[in-house]
Amino acid sequence: MSGLAGLLGRRASVFRVSYELSHLDALEAESVFIIREVVAELDSPVLLFSGGKDSAVMLHLAVKAFAPAPLPFPLMHVDTGHNFPEVLEYRDARVAELGARLLVASVQEAIDGGRVAEEKGPRASRNRAQTVPLLEAIEKHRFNAVFGGARRDEEKARAKERVFSFRDEFGQWDPKNQRPELWNLYNGRHRRGEHLRVFPLSNWTELDVWQYIAREGVALPSIYFSHRREVFRRDGMLMAWSPYLPLLPGEEVTTAPVRFRTVGDMTCTACVESGAVTVAEVITEIVASRVTERGASRADDKFSETAMEDRKREGYF
Repeated sequence: MSGLAGLLGRRASVFRVSYELSHLDALEAESVFIIREVVAELDSPVLLFSGGKDSAVMLHLAVKAFAPAPLPFPLMHVDTGHNFPEVLEYRDARVAELGARLLVASVQEAIDGGRVAEEKGPRASRNRAQTVPLLEAIEKHRFNAVFGGARRDEEKARAKERVFSFRDEFGQWDPKNQRPELWNLYNGRHRRGEHLRVFPLSNWTELDVWQYIAREGVALPSIYFSHRREVFRRDGMLMAWSPYLPLLPGEEVTTAPVRFRTVGDMTCTACVESGAVTVAEVITEIVASRVTERGASRADDKFSETAMEDRKREGYF
């Protein structure tokens, strides 16, 4: 009898299965659940896709969530007209690869139509101007859920926000009026004209995103890796020179090996000196970094202590 028990025990050990998930598996499962939950609860979602690394990962997760079926919602990019050409090329190539539907909400069209007043001066940016075309597109297409790639580790205003973030009929966010999210239960109820911003990557960090990119082989725009570019110093940041960013007295353009940690409008997105040309080398740099990506790379967050929260209250991402 003991011999039989021993044999059965050895066979059981051969077929023993571990159900422990890695931290990336757990994050992926949570994000896929959130994306599927939105499609189950709301009938008109859209995914914001700028071509940046976070939206690239979010799109990759959405594709996995519904494969082999096609995406059940369109993509939308709020185009400032001052975007990096490499990012736009990547955006269009990825959309074509998936056969997805891309909607473009244009800041330039809003300026030409008199609906947005363009900032003037050497520090002018169209970043805040994205709010109007974004809200117009949501209203025009009657979207009631908008997927965004924001993460809580990026910035303190984003750290306050729920996964399902309610917006009123004016597209505004009230940080004091948020719904509880206990046990991954999400409340998608809303009235006509209201909508939700949904953040599947809320609990991810910059390092998580890059480790997932490495594991999944997610393609990215070339500017996320080291390349030589004309740059200049402004307000403690290394800005990429462009025709949209006139130099101030004393500023001098030089050429340096740089990469971008985050990608936005050319007028407010800084780069960092780097020799990282592979995903593995980028991950090594991130592990050693003590400054957040937005802290190092986004001039639009430096206008005030509450710059991001002020924009979000108005309807920004």
